[in-house]
Amino acid sequence: MKIRNYKYAIACPTSMGVRITPAGRAAVQNSNTFYLQSTSAESNVLNVASSLGKECLVLTRFVEGSPIADFIKKQLRARNICYEGPDIPQGGPWGYRHQFNIADSGCGLRAPRVWNDRAGEVGAGLCAEDYDLDRIFNVEGVGILHISGLIAAMSSDTSQCCLKIAKAAKAAGTLISFDLNYRATFWAGREEELSGLFREIASISDILLGNEEDFQLSLGIPGPEAGGKDIGSKIERFKVMIDEVRKQFPNASAYATTLREVVSAEEHLWGALLWQDGKWYVEEPRMIKVLDRIGGGDGFCGGLLYGVLSGWDPEKWLKFGWASGALAVTDINDWASPADEKQVWDIYAGNARVQR
Repeated sequence: MKIRNYKYAIACPTSMGVRITPAGRAAVQNSNTFYLQSTSAESNVLNVASSLGKECLVLTRFVEGSPIADFIKKQLRARNICYEGPDIPQGGPWGYRHQFNIADSGCGLRAPRVWNDRAGEVGAGLCAEDYDLDRIFNVEGVGILHISGLIAAMSSDTSQCCLKIAKAAKAAGTLISFDLNYRATFWAGREEELSGLFREIASISDILLGNEEDFQLSLGIPGPEAGGKDIGSKIERFKVMIDEVRKQFPNASAYATTLREVVSAEEHLWGALLWQDGKWYVEEPRMIKVLDRIGGGDGFCGGLLYGVLSGWDPEKWLKFGWASGALAVTDINDWASPADEKQVWDIYAGNARVQR
């Protein structure tokens, strides 16, 4: 894949919010002490590249005068992520706000639980006209535009915003990564509208990510006949389905997914698949330890995109993506923050020896 000259390695439209997590893996309803972090699925993807020294950019909105907005901006700066977007007046106590994501990490056979509290979310009004897209994409330059199905499906405003930004990026020679991230609650009552929009974005994307369900429900791709539930059967079904995806969306030259089998809240079998220019690459699932599972998929995507930006062979994209996802779930934060490339490669190699 050819990467154009850029100021920003990766950019994304996103709605920033905060997540609160109980201390000590406790359940939310039993807790009175919580850890606060600034988060969004899309900014989580940027964090691998930004941690490794590449400047990244989020396009978003903030609530004017809000201490939560100030907290989010400070955390983005600390993560080497730039931001652009207007400050929107709150409009009183019942006006705009940033979303709250309330989640616990689970423990043993008690599964993690996530509760999204998004009413009045300021990011639901994202508008492409809020940004100088000509300057961002044609003058400064962006290597990869990353779009998630979460922000693309959040509202009619965000849907049109993502499409317009994707078209501007495409015209400027920026690669487009689209993680389908299907959520039934976002699609309810908007199936026809979103199906057309997702297919339009996918048709100009260079990298498509998602599991079987994502491709089937977001893009209307018929799934293969049901087979076994073992990992081998899942891999073969995904390969068959991607053959059909490629026929309908030939612009893309890479398709990827993660493979996850949950043993307990602290132990997962973690693998990944990548098709790139006619060849399959497979990371067979391996056992990994999990502190908090949220962000593993975003870490995988961020690591894979870092490999693309670095000009590596596709096999290395997948390995680095697998290890970045495995790194993300060792941290209570939603994102992977590698100290350096060596830390990621040590995770891939299974080298957990102390570094002195």
